[in-house]
Amino acid sequence: MSPAEKLKSIAATRIMMLDGGYGTQIQAHRLEEADFRGGIEFTHDQKGNNDILALTCPSVIAGIHRAYLDAGSDIIETNTFSANRISQADYGAEHLVREINVESARVAREEADAAEARDGRPRFVAGAIGPTNKTLSLSPDVNDPGYREVDFDTMRDVYREQCDALVEGGVDFILIETIFDTLNAKAAAMAARDAAEAAGREVPIMLSMTITDMAGRNLSGHTVEAFWHAVRHIKPLTVGLNCSFGADLLRPHLAALARQADTLIMAYPNAGLPNDLGQYDELPEHTAKLIGQWLEDGLINIVGGCCGTTPGHIGAIARAVASAPPRAIPTLPVQTRLSGLEPFTMAA
Repeated sequence: MSPAEKLKSIAATRIMMLDGGYGTQIQAHRLEEADFRGGIEFTHDQKGNNDILALTCPSVIAGIHRAYLDAGSDIIETNTFSANRISQADYGAEHLVREINVESARVAREEADAAEARDGRPRFVAGAIGPTNKTLSLSPDVNDPGYREVDFDTMRDVYREQCDALVEGGVDFILIETIFDTLNAKAAAMAARDAAEAAGREVPIMLSMTITDMAGRNLSGHTVEAFWHAVRHIKPLTVGLNCSFGADLLRPHLAALARQADTLIMAYPNAGLPNDLGQYDELPEHTAKLIGQWLEDGLINIVGGCCGTTPGHIGAIARAVASAPPRAIPTLPVQTRLSGLEPFTMAA
């Protein structure tokens, strides 16, 4: 049975658990510049380059994976949100992209396999791909709306380098997350498919959009329904929402997506909104209580946490969803579904 078939069979019987945030957990270790550099020669400061820790402090990342697995995670993400050539250029580490992703995947794979060996429960590894700090849909120059810092083919090549390395490292899935630009996500999905084909094995795609305003749109302007219409042809294993807000504010947008998407829904909110110092104060039990309200409407198949969440949050959420039935995937009529900034469905 393939990882995708195995995950689907489990998700049909219960709500599955993703992991939580990595930035918060890494910050708790109070690492210094020397820890991030790890003896590697760099031309730029590395403190804050969390992705490089796969090479310089892998034990820290392994420990975070282990804590989430012990808290109840069925799926853990690789620590590779910014492990692409564009983002790593800010640290002068773009030449290490392949090594970072391969090692991040290897560390996660080892911890997932070790957890499965301990208790016999299947564990999965999702190769995390962030949006980069460039956008294909918008101009960074207000005086030149047609200007783009990067083109589609370049973005696809950037993602392909990362996907190839994650697949080589042993991930089960490619998770394209925190999608603020739908066109970026399409470039990443194309790269992920090409990488899987080149490797000669199935590596399903997971998609997760992030909302940038209370109206429920991402930065490129799509509503959640329009976003789904734009990416449904990718046939992702999961689609959902992450980051943005806490579970309470995310709920109506998640409900809109859950009605439209004929695949598994995976959602992982922040631990509320940050305070004036940029820190997250929402306690695990409160996050779990808010996610408990999602269960009333049957909105999720897989749930986890994003910014500010910890193994404590994941443990509390796991307890809250333990006896709840998973969302039933809807069977939708065959119709032409198109996407501008708003969804358009052509009546049969």
